[in-house]
Amino acid sequence: MTEPKGLEGLRIFAVEDESLVAMQLEDILDELGCVVAGLAMRVDRAQAMLDSEPGIDAAILDMNIAGVKVYPVAERLRERNVPIVFATGYGLEGIEMEWRVFPVLQKPYTAEQIARALLQAIPLTNK
Repeated sequence: MTEPKGLEGLRIFAVEDESLVAMQLEDILDELGCVVAGLAMRVDRAQAMLDSEPGIDAAILDMNIAGVKVYPVAERLRERNVPIVFATGYGLEGIEMEWRVFPVLQKPYTAEQIARALLQAIPLTNK
């Protein structure tokens, strides 16, 4: 796959609790020319990582992390004006109404879908 324009070098923060999905996501982001700025498998760990990682261009957040909704992480990212993409196996109905302005990836997803969602999310925050 050729790298879509506008994604090369972007630093992407990811929250995903399933190891195989997390590894696949890292591979896809690398394939798209992005840099994984951090990968957390728990909400509390993601919160701690955000404290020490100022250089995030966008984030991909699994909605359900070990039974905990990812909204606290999303709120911190939104406060920092970081573009967000939600990933879920539940579809749009699994996302609270106020968060539906952000792109949603239906699991399982492809590299093309990730690229499209990231490119859609970035203009939402005027990046």
